[in-house]
Amino acid sequence: MVAFIVSAIRLGMTFLFGSTGETITEKSGHLNLGIPGVMCVGASCGCFAEYLYLTAAKRSVEPILAVLIPILATLLGGALMGLIYSFLTVTLRCNQNVTGLTLTTFGVGVSDFMIAKTGAIYSKGSKYFTAALPFADDLGWFGKIFFSHGILIYLAIAIALISSFVLSKTRIGLNLRSVGENPATADAAGINVARYRYMATCIGCAIAGLGGLSFVMDYLHGNWEYCIDAIGWLAIALVIFTVWKPNLGIIGSIVFGALYIASSYITGVSFASKELFKMLPYIVTIVVLIFTSIRDKKENQPPQSLGLPYFREER
Repeated sequence: MVAFIVSAIRLGMTFLFGSTGETITEKSGHLNLGIPGVMCVGASCGCFAEYLYLTAAKRSVEPILAVLIPILATLLGGALMGLIYSFLTVTLRCNQNVTGLTLTTFGVGVSDFMIAKTGAIYSKGSKYFTAALPFADDLGWFGKIFFSHGILIYLAIAIALISSFVLSKTRIGLNLRSVGENPATADAAGINVARYRYMATCIGCAIAGLGGLSFVMDYLHGNWEYCIDAIGWLAIALVIFTVWKPNLGIIGSIVFGALYIASSYITGVSFASKELFKMLPYIVTIVVLIFTSIRDKKENQPPQSLGLPYFREER
């Protein structure tokens, strides 16, 4: 049971990165279906940066740099994907759905290319991401569940809590939510709609990119054997499951992680049945969506202008 919980937490934090980033993006009114591609590009940039550093450093590897360099590269790669999305949808007025799906296709292609070329060499750097706190083993099962994780696990939780605070308790969060609810009114109040959408999308994609790096380096221990776009779709589903609240995403991500890997801990289950078990997070999301729609509480609904373009001259 302890091993199951630990594994669920590690996989769940991958979902948490993606859902937190997408929540920030959607709060601005952007529906970015390119999150799977963003996570793929984030993993590609981070792993490639890790490879370059380990190759250059050889035996004089600094653990701090071995972690910081891939994280910074992942943030830049994710932010670049967000910048492309914003440029196409805000400046060039492209359709958000089509643009997002295009980014997913592009990101998957980049990931497949990197896997085919250099995927196996990244396993050497994963030990720096999975290093646990030194006193974890001394605390028994409690230490294994709460203190045996790598830095990205705790970073995911910290980012979710900070994002929740910023969105609900600060002026920047209020302005961002105003842009997502009614951009015309926000524009009339002096809020730069385009700037907020650019910033929210770039920051959201940068955070989502960390999910790809976490999945490869922490959960897979550096064994990058296949494309991770399916994880991105679950991250988008988690946004709905948590009713656009990043703090609820912490628990929701662990639930998603547990449901996704449950079949691996049940004996006598065929391969086909295991694949059906992986549908559970989506089924739970549909149930939550139906339930919130019936209750029709405003705080549990998506931003009113989600997915809708806004052009100031058409106001």
